Amino acid sequence: MRSDPSDTGGLFVGRRPGTQPVHYRGEPVLGDPRQRRRDALLGHCVLALMVLINLTFWGPVEAGWLWIVSHIPPLVDHIFLATVVVFLGILLTLIAGLVVCKKLDSAWILMRRASGVDQRSGVIGRVFAYTAMVGVTIFSIWLIFGGGLASSGTAPSTP
Repeated sequence: MRSDPSDTGGLFVGRRPGTQPVHYRGEPVLGDPRQRRRDALLGHCVLALMVLINLTFWGPVEAGWLWIVSHIPPLVDHIFLATVVVFLGILLTLIAGLVVCKKLDSAWILMRRASGVDQRSGVIGRVFAYTAMVGVTIFSIWLIFGGGLASSGTAPSTP
C-alpha cells in the first residue's frame, strides 16, 4: 500500500493530476562524442547567460528604470507617480528575469543530460546565491568608497 504523500500526490486523497513523482530513465544515452561536447558547451553558455541575467538584478535593472522614468516629462513633475512607475517596472522586470532563468535552468538540465552527465536538479538557486554575494559586495564597495557615501557631503566643508 502506498501511503507516502510524495508517492500519492497528497495526504488522504488519490493522485492529483501532475503530482506524480518524476521518473528518470537510467544513465543518459551516450551518442557521438562531438555532439556531447557541443551539448556541454551549450550548457556552459546557458549557465553563463543565467549568471549574466542574475547579475543585472543587482543594479542595472534599477538604474535603467530610474533613467527611463527620468526621461518621461509628465512623470518628472509628479514624484509619487514616478516612484510608483519605477517600482512596478523594476518588480515586473525582476519577475520576468526569474521566469526566463527558470526556463533556462530547465534547458540547462536537459543539455547536461544530453552531454552525458546524470543531472537531476537545476542550478538556479546556487546561481542566484552566488550572484547575490557578488552583487552585494560590489554595491558595498561602491557605497563606501565610490559615489555612495563618499559624495554625500559627510566630510566637513571648508569656508
